[in-house]
Amino acid sequence: MPQTIFFIIAVGGIWLLYRRFVRDAQKLAEKSRRAETERRTGAMGTLVKDPKTGEYHVKREDE
Repeated sequence: MPQTIFFIIAVGGIWLLYRRFVRDAQKLAEKSRRAETERRTGAMGTLVKDPKTGEYHVKREDE
């Protein structure tokens, strides 16, 4: 019985680590694509429209 519980916890932990790895890899790929597009077009950043105020601002890295 203790081996089964340990196995279930280990599989759950491995699954959570895998999901986190995939999420981080997707973020990194998106950041890389954005940087490549900015480099290719000569842009200084990506403008994003604020839905509340209607003003545009440069998209920060953490958005």
